[in-house]
Amino acid sequence: MDLIFAEATPPGRGGVSVIRLSGAGARAAAEKLVGLMPQPRFAYFRDLKEGSEHLDQVLALWFAAGASFTGEEVAELHLHGAQVVTRRVAVALQNLGARGADAGEFTRRAFLNGRMDLAEIEGLGDLLAAETESQRKLALRAAGGEMAKRAEAWRSMLIEAGALVEVSVDFADEDVPDEVPQRVFEIVEDLIRQIQQELDGFSAAERVRQGFEVAIIGPPNAGKSSLMNRLARRDVAIVSEVAGTTRDVIEVRMDLNGLAVTLLDTAGFREAGDLVEAAGVARARSRAEAADLRIHLSPSAEPLKDLWRDEDLVVRSKADLSAAAGGLSISAFSGEGIDELIKSLFEVLAERSSNAGLISHERQHAELCDAKSVLETVFDAPVELIAEALRRASAALDRLLGRIDAEDYLDRIFSSFCIGK
Repeated sequence: MDLIFAEATPPGRGGVSVIRLSGAGARAAAEKLVGLMPQPRFAYFRDLKEGSEHLDQVLALWFAAGASFTGEEVAELHLHGAQVVTRRVAVALQNLGARGADAGEFTRRAFLNGRMDLAEIEGLGDLLAAETESQRKLALRAAGGEMAKRAEAWRSMLIEAGALVEVSVDFADEDVPDEVPQRVFEIVEDLIRQIQQELDGFSAAERVRQGFEVAIIGPPNAGKSSLMNRLARRDVAIVSEVAGTTRDVIEVRMDLNGLAVTLLDTAGFREAGDLVEAAGVARARSRAEAADLRIHLSPSAEPLKDLWRDEDLVVRSKADLSAAAGGLSISAFSGEGIDELIKSLFEVLAERSSNAGLISHERQHAELCDAKSVLETVFDAPVELIAEALRRASAALDRLLGRIDAEDYLDRIFSSFCIGK
């Protein structure tokens, strides 16, 4: 592959800028600029020069092939964090035959060289995009290879079951125990149960990764925009005594005690006075129906019955203007009841995310669904089709991780049984 380089730190002014090179010849290229590179796990402080021109003083590091992020030779140059320095060093590297890396190319090479699987790569992408603590924890589990370990355990069970089936078909005249077929069914039942548990946690994991949507709904002048501004801690919505001020859905992303939440401020629900307001009400209704949770806000604390869902919150607004009559009451003006509302909102969403599994991407969900559906055909199938179903389920797990290997059955057969002895 080409020798590539890229700035590994965010562009801009800072204390340090890191340029990373990867590919055959990375060490040789770096040594033309800084002299002798250190051994792995050491760092050298060097003058960086192109010919006789002194460009910067840098910290140089070296990673041997097979022991780097990409699996290739990797050199890192830690420069002073000025863009003019970074640009000048980039020109020097181009003059040595290196090219600027494409987006995600280092990670792509890590995958192609077997350093990471697809589930880990998706987790790494989620980690880089994480905004909240819950997203960080979920992404770190995936990026750390936890899904790969689980899939490998499932795959080992499939290999065992497949080996037993192959033995019963190909070596029927040998001394094979009678209970072999029943053991296959026991393994498959256990696998289906474990995969279903992971599938059950998909919805919660997906919401943690993407964030929950919470719609604030109610009649005009209920204080929805005021509540939105109070929760966002800034003025994001226009507040007016004129009914129908909010015409479109206003969104604000926030961190709710570690959970990513998008608040939706919607138009007041009433008979619209003009086409623009009617469109706003229709859009508000559509978004409210699709939201994960709704806050039904009104001075009378009455929910919108046609939009009511289990666990929705009913909140009385403008508590500073009238005595509370039970239930959750808030005042966006004084802040009364806001902490209680936030607590109630968090409790509902935290409970929904408590059973989050490892898979949080539709691709991963589809592969596990494929594996489960194939395994469910085993119980009523002839032995030849059972073997094929187990192979297909194994292939689905390999696709989950981005690799395919069809030869492991034979290895397991000959290592588990003394055939022909």
